[in-house]
Amino acid sequence: MKIGFAQLNPTVGDLSGNFEKIVRAYERLAAAGAELVLAPELAITGYPPQDLLFKSRFVPENLAILEQLHSRVGRAALLVGFVDRNEGRGKPFHNAAALLEAGKPIRKAHKSLLPSYDVFDEDRYFEPAGRVEPFNLCGKKLGVTLCEDIWTEHYLPRPLYDIEPVRSLIEQGAEIIVNLSASPFTLHKPAIRREMVGALARAYQRPICYCNAVGGNDQLVFDGNSIAVNASGELIAQLPGFREEEAIVDTESTSVIEFRESKTTEELFAALSLGLRDYLRKCNFKSAVLGLSGGVDSAVVAAIAVDALGAENVVGVSMPSPYSSRGSIDDALALARNLGIKCLEIPITNAFAAFKAQFSEIFKGQPENETEENMQPRLRAMTLMALSNKFGHLLLTTGNKSELAVGYCTMYGDMAGGLAVISDVPKTMVYELARWINSDYASQGHRGREIIPRSIIEKPPSAELKPNQTDQDTLPPYDILDEILRLYVEENLSARDIIAHGFDEKTVRWVQRRVDLNEYKREQAAPGLKVTSLAFGVGRRMPIAQKYVD
Repeated sequence: MKIGFAQLNPTVGDLSGNFEKIVRAYERLAAAGAELVLAPELAITGYPPQDLLFKSRFVPENLAILEQLHSRVGRAALLVGFVDRNEGRGKPFHNAAALLEAGKPIRKAHKSLLPSYDVFDEDRYFEPAGRVEPFNLCGKKLGVTLCEDIWTEHYLPRPLYDIEPVRSLIEQGAEIIVNLSASPFTLHKPAIRREMVGALARAYQRPICYCNAVGGNDQLVFDGNSIAVNASGELIAQLPGFREEEAIVDTESTSVIEFRESKTTEELFAALSLGLRDYLRKCNFKSAVLGLSGGVDSAVVAAIAVDALGAENVVGVSMPSPYSSRGSIDDALALARNLGIKCLEIPITNAFAAFKAQFSEIFKGQPENETEENMQPRLRAMTLMALSNKFGHLLLTTGNKSELAVGYCTMYGDMAGGLAVISDVPKTMVYELARWINSDYASQGHRGREIIPRSIIEKPPSAELKPNQTDQDTLPPYDILDEILRLYVEENLSARDIIAHGFDEKTVRWVQRRVDLNEYKREQAAPGLKVTSLAFGVGRRMPIAQKYVD
């Protein structure tokens, strides 16, 4: 069968806009000879629709769009993801796929396996399929699955389900398996999907076509990387990552290709760029503003923003205080020149002095401490928000996962903003990104020269909120901190288990305490783009008022 892949970037809730995307892709692929066109999971509504589903007109309007799509179908069939009503007991809806053919009734398949771990909460809305059965199409029996339905036990966090939809479809004679997916990106996940789909095809000796969504929706980034494998599990097609694409695949093709796997840093940069671009576009912003401290975090975020939005749509702001070094100011200005972005210089020295003066009598006799340190990022936040309000820029925060984890950030200060671009990127990986931007990215036609000044990467990191300050005055070395955080936050190991890995007990206990104490800060942080297996915010739910210590 010749199957057309429509790797689309839907917008959650934009039913008419998603309709137009689906129709245009369908018409192109049908004209190019596809017998069946695949559109991703919940392509009509966008994924995840969350509590929009409970709005009184949302699901009926999505069903009306489905009927409109049916009326536009010609010679080729269309398989598209939508939300169906549940007419029986249980949850009110089904996560569903509709097989649309001209002049024939709509045939529907409901999702069987509903994930409720990490970022997924489908059991809140959807009832699982009561049964599955293949569809007859073009003289073949087609087994239709939706995202999780195809994930086998070995690739899940633990054994979660008692049924195997693919096995059931094969037992009923399915000759081709197709999967409509909205599978969010995390590092290394595209390769995991390819391995899983290939293994499943080999096990059942059936070709599998896997059509994934692409694009950013809030904190989630969908990478595309749709694939097709033959009955031996060999790869016969792979669509590009991080962009919309269309392709026609013959399931009987004997032409085998190698899986394209990008470097980790390249994949990460592409995910962050797409996530930022779509968040800004889908929230109706046209430009972004961010503070440029002369440090590596803001440098990396600025480079991502320029890639995502274009230099003309990014504004950097240097806001030196009495403790800002001349080197950092110069580095910020050099970065802006290298990126070709506008850079405003708005010193906060006078504002800082005036603000401290308000407390001269109240604080009399008290030594300066973090109170005065935190005034500076809060004054910078006020400055950046003024620019955001006046000119309509989206304010980007520049804090990394390591800082957010241990609370090395200021509430209503550097945490203030509309999107936290690298809040799921550990500091050590931020440095890897910076080096990659200056090497591979720069050599790929992006100016062909150093983008981030070398001094930014090489100097000791510092918040510069007091004289001679460095991050390591407060924090463990980042290579140690990041590994402890990975084990504690992403692997959920106890402090005792981490200590058993050979880490210093005092350091581990300090990190544990800081992570737990700063839950209240993260509750008030800007939404951040998820790129690791477990991000703060979406997918991680911890109480603020709690006393458990492991």
